[in-house]
Amino acid sequence: GARVLRGRIATPGLIDAHATVGLSGLYNVPHDQDQLDRTDPIQPELRAVDGYNPHEALVAWLRSFGVTTVHTGHGPGALISGQTMVVKTVTPLRPEAVLDSAAMVAATLGASVGRTFRSPGTRPKGVAMLRARLLEAQTYLRQPRERNLRLEALAAVLRGEMPLLVTAHTATDIANALRLQQEFGFRLVLDGAADAPLMLEEIRRAGVPVILHPTMIRPVDEAINASVETAARLRQAGVLFALQSGYEPYVPKTRVVLFEAAMAYGYGLARDDALRAITLDAARILGVADRIGSLEVGKDADIVLFDGNPLEQTSHVCAVVLNGQVVSETCR
Repeated sequence: GARVLRGRIATPGLIDAHATVGLSGLYNVPHDQDQLDRTDPIQPELRAVDGYNPHEALVAWLRSFGVTTVHTGHGPGALISGQTMVVKTVTPLRPEAVLDSAAMVAATLGASVGRTFRSPGTRPKGVAMLRARLLEAQTYLRQPRERNLRLEALAAVLRGEMPLLVTAHTATDIANALRLQQEFGFRLVLDGAADAPLMLEEIRRAGVPVILHPTMIRPVDEAINASVETAARLRQAGVLFALQSGYEPYVPKTRVVLFEAAMAYGYGLARDDALRAITLDAARILGVADRIGSLEVGKDADIVLFDGNPLEQTSHVCAVVLNGQVVSETCR
């Protein structure tokens, strides 16, 4: 007969809206650190799918806590670090588990790029370098010459095939990202956005979604205004947003995104909105809501069972179903 799994509350499989899992590994050694190439500040041609390791221990760890899909890839730190991907947390990796092998092109505005590379230096220099590359891509679109992987990736952004995911924390950097979008007409997704409360009207008016910084971020330097209350303020302003585990250059390498939702819930975000930020709203921002993010007929059977309120510290993940297969039955 049918197999019966028991739990008090069922949710869709959880979605981590931005991580470097599978490219940055557990042990923090050179052979498992592919999330940021430091040879050139602009490399949109680098593909996350070419570096993703489904056998990485962190992938299984996330899966056991109900994270069934991650948006992962090249992380912040370069002006353009490469392309991201959306993938199910299955091991071994099957072709159907890759929901989008070229999801977004990841970029970074602000001083952190200058700390990684000699160039760019100032904010105006960084924006000027981005504009120059996008103008080259515009010319490439009109008059394709010999094949150029770098310009092909940026041309895909200009055609609207991939959003530009811009990590920008300060109000100045957020404003620069919005100006670039207005000039070139690409789809923009803001990442991090510590100063989002200072720019709520501008972000809302532009219709730009936000993948909010994780709680592990240190409120220093560009992220000095990072706050656990920002999620609730974005919701009140009518801005579409999702939550992420992010990336920490030290241990831990990632967190379960359920923790991020619980923190937002504890600081003013309604429970249903907090859950949507790690399920359906994340799927909408990532462009995969036709397959995941909610429990509906016709969607992938990604389900998590809890023994209580998913956002309470005393509750546990007691079963995980991924693509219709039971992958965990241990309460954690």
